[in-house]
Amino acid sequence: MGPLAGLKVVELAGLAPAPFACTVLADLGADVVRVDRAKPGFDVLSFPNDPLTRGRRWIGVDMKSPEGLDLVLRLVDEADVLVEGFRPGVAERMGLGPDALLARNPGLVYGRITGWGQDGPLAPAAGHDINYIAISGALEPIGQAGAKPTVPLNLLGDFGGGGLMLAMGVLAALFERQSSGRGQVVDASMVDGAALLTTSLFGLRNLGLWNKPRGENLLDGGAPFYDTYETSDGKYVAVGAIETRFFGELVKVLGLEDVPDHLNPENWPALRDLFGATLRTRTRDEWAKLAEGTDACLSPVLTPEEAPSHPHNVARATFVEVGGITQPAPAPKFSRTVPPVPAPPSQARADTSAVLGELGLSEAEISRLRAAGTVA
Repeated sequence: MGPLAGLKVVELAGLAPAPFACTVLADLGADVVRVDRAKPGFDVLSFPNDPLTRGRRWIGVDMKSPEGLDLVLRLVDEADVLVEGFRPGVAERMGLGPDALLARNPGLVYGRITGWGQDGPLAPAAGHDINYIAISGALEPIGQAGAKPTVPLNLLGDFGGGGLMLAMGVLAALFERQSSGRGQVVDASMVDGAALLTTSLFGLRNLGLWNKPRGENLLDGGAPFYDTYETSDGKYVAVGAIETRFFGELVKVLGLEDVPDHLNPENWPALRDLFGATLRTRTRDEWAKLAEGTDACLSPVLTPEEAPSHPHNVARATFVEVGGITQPAPAPKFSRTVPPVPAPPSQARADTSAVLGELGLSEAEISRLRAAGTVA
């Protein structure tokens, strides 16, 4: 049983950030019920056995019908948490806004996630991860010197600054509820979350340690001892030997002598050329083998397909197989309340009858609602 065993969460089906937050909660033991439309619609980002829908039950309800809306309200009445990822105002128009739900269930933690936030001049506008991290200040510093900013997948906005921050906010609100007995709204904005992820960057800038253009600073690839290098097989290694002691270990692994002071930026161009030429003499895995057992801070850059087989990841069970698909395991790890391997994703809307039965509906009532198209 995970540490969140007994926590009841209702998820109004959406894309990426909200499902990821609910995956985190489900991974840690929460009972998550995903509420989707009664009839499937076209959604290019939704697919069977999606890891982002693992570990929860899935029902289909026509929330536009009075009976369907009543069913969802009854489900929320018994929940600790509701999560939605609609644009501002959409949940209110559906009759599922926080005022309505908190009036019925004062202890409810109402988690909502958007790109821009619930207010502000951009709140009603469309956008995606790249737009949110652009105005947060998180995108501009990422990339090579003299090149345009590099898109870091959708990890900073959707998942790091979005879904993960929402899950943390929900847990914080649940902790506060223990003393107040009251729920509240958690307004998670991907702009806010991505900006928070840059906190250390603001500290470095204040100290004058990050004052050069993109790709010319200590941790953005500007320093030759904190960068990636191509190897003889066309693959890459990552080097992160910042401290003098670790840099010394790296130099030994590379078989170099009389290397100039690495902390003097004037030496960086020569060091980069030296490291590049040296690392191209062996394969990625040969360098990784040479670095084993040292503090050289040299690691192979693995593909997502390769990562699950790395001995360290195998030893820590960092990846698991769920429904025949290898994917990241729940994190972090716990000493007592160890989360089980997540259950495979349900078939779309497959748990409708079981969940409605738990609300007290009879088989005859469920059959009538299904015939009317109110439920899947």
